[in-house]
Amino acid sequence: RPLGTFLSVVKVRPNDKDAKLKYQECHKIVKQKAFERAIASDEHKRSVVDSLDIESMTIEDEYSGPKLDGGKVTLAFMKELMQWYKEQKKLHRKCAYQTEKVTVCGDTHGQYYDLLNIFELNGLPSESNPYIFNGDFVDRGSFSVEVILTLFGFKLLYPDHFHLLRGNHETDNMNQIYGFEGEVKAKYTAQMFALFSEVFEWLPLAQCINGKVLIMHGGLFSEDGVTLDDIRKIERNRQPPDSGPMCDLLWSDPQPQNGRSVSKRGVSCQFGPDVTKSFLERNRLDYIIRSHEVKPEGYEVAHDGKCVTVFSAPNYCDQMGNKGSYIHLRGSDLRPDFHQFTAVVRTPPNLCPANSLW
Repeated sequence: RPLGTFLSVVKVRPNDKDAKLKYQECHKIVKQKAFERAIASDEHKRSVVDSLDIESMTIEDEYSGPKLDGGKVTLAFMKELMQWYKEQKKLHRKCAYQTEKVTVCGDTHGQYYDLLNIFELNGLPSESNPYIFNGDFVDRGSFSVEVILTLFGFKLLYPDHFHLLRGNHETDNMNQIYGFEGEVKAKYTAQMFALFSEVFEWLPLAQCINGKVLIMHGGLFSEDGVTLDDIRKIERNRQPPDSGPMCDLLWSDPQPQNGRSVSKRGVSCQFGPDVTKSFLERNRLDYIIRSHEVKPEGYEVAHDGKCVTVFSAPNYCDQMGNKGSYIHLRGSDLRPDFHQFTAVVRTPPNLCPANSLW
């Protein structure tokens, strides 16, 4: 141990300048190495949150104290908790450990009764129950007006805890073809549709969660090298162009093979696992969540777990027979937790052709 050796020499020969200088240099190096080890330890240290299995914790029958309502902290819970503590009693460990989550939903496509079912299953949006809806709120289904006005209402009620991202169906040309424009004009006026069109142009194109997960409706890009700063700089207040980053965020799809290929939709591209890996590494992200495609199970995990699709319109167009799903993100690693649900029987049914890719 050089530091100990130099220290011994300095003690024996306190006037030896060379020994004192070497001791100081060695001491400085040892402190620097200790600092670097501390940093490395902090960077790779697993959070305690990752070791918790809250769902498996059970609350015993004899426990009579405050309990979280659906995992959410409410005013009633806090009042009961304060009284419980006043009586010097202990909160159950499941309630003490329980952490907030964010719920990510995919396409809803005017299926209003299925949207209500999501809220029934997962709880209404609130400051303690935040949501992200990942585009394609309208078109296809018979109740697009009801869906979008409900979502806008919650956005106004909880602007910091309820988020709406733009999909390829929040655009004029898709609304003209797939029903939303006609529905709005039938239920309201042409002026109302023009206002919806204007609002859609202001919707964000993507959202980054804790610097780890990027959410967009479509997918990744036709060219390499795109950064999060590039996404932030996109002029989104317009109808999307036929190519480029804005178009890709709304329209692209993953493919199983490496590289890129021409999209089956005729716009944007299909991107492979290598494209996803490169984008994530460049931007120091863990994975992406996208929607845009109906999936039999309501979700799909691709590209070695780095590309997740979530679709929240079950039995799409009353013909596809698919499940819907939504995702919970919680914990330090934001590992996706999938929740599936089936379609609600409704009258009248959704009226839309199911054989199109759009």
